[in-house]
Amino acid sequence: MPARRRALLVLALLLMLAVVSLATALMAGSIPLAFDAVAGAVFGQDNAATAVVQGLRLPRALAGFACGALLALAGALMQVLLRNPLADPYVLGVSGGAGVGALSAMLFGFATIGIAGLSFAGALGAMLLVFGLAHGDGSWTQTRLLLTGVVIAAGCGAVIALLLSVAPEHKLRGMLFWLMGDLSQAVDATPALLALVVALLASLPFARSLNLLARGPEQAQALGVAVAPMRRLVYIVASLATASAVTTAGSIGFIGLIVPHLVRLGIGNDQRLLLPAASLAGGSLLVLADTLARTVVAPVQLPVGVLTALIGVPMFLFLLGRGKA
Repeated sequence: MPARRRALLVLALLLMLAVVSLATALMAGSIPLAFDAVAGAVFGQDNAATAVVQGLRLPRALAGFACGALLALAGALMQVLLRNPLADPYVLGVSGGAGVGALSAMLFGFATIGIAGLSFAGALGAMLLVFGLAHGDGSWTQTRLLLTGVVIAAGCGAVIALLLSVAPEHKLRGMLFWLMGDLSQAVDATPALLALVVALLASLPFARSLNLLARGPEQAQALGVAVAPMRRLVYIVASLATASAVTTAGSIGFIGLIVPHLVRLGIGNDQRLLLPAASLAGGSLLVLADTLARTVVAPVQLPVGVLTALIGVPMFLFLLGRGKA
């Protein structure tokens, strides 16, 4: 089968997987619903399932899909930016900054909108700090960016540990759940979905330039790519995508690292196909993981970040053993 035809087939299968994952999320739960009841509730029919689907499950499923897609897209962009298959947006301190902001808001008793606002502000602050320090005197390099991000992430981790140590007992559980990834508070998927649309619209027009950048900055520049502006665009889009996902769902690891690897095995490294395919795969994975997290030991809900880590660690070790990571 020709490579392009195979890639389009994989893309179509991922689109079907996205639909199936969302339908599963709407049907599964402490109150199982039949498909026809879910379909009626989604399309506005007034039945017994409408309140459950439209009020609880649909916003959570859409938010989970958007967050997973944002993390996978950010991971794919970071791996191009740093030319490193181990690159991941969480390594660069963005999630750490969001964690500091969100936990500070929880500690001081802010409402949900305050937690989201401070989380996003912390992520943006970490992004600007990493980018500013890595730029330094203008000699911006992938290694310098990576090392700066690791240091900022470590510093944010220390601040998070301090916040947890001084938090009162009744707030500690919610803070820990947020750190482990939690979609139970995702009551409005609109911001995350808008962030996903903006990130895709900002990155897809430059997919050809990203293909050249993945070969190396010298070769990309020789072929007409403005390397420095392209690097800035990739970093800003990936960081904002990560910030939006973390603000909505907390810290959820491994999706940005594992999903681009798996998709690349199926369709190759053409960013014109890889970016939308990784977004579909990442969104589907997080929706399925969240559905499992809220049903496997119902009525108790597990942090979805725990399940993505349990899936991601053996998958990463498998890829590493095959020489694919």
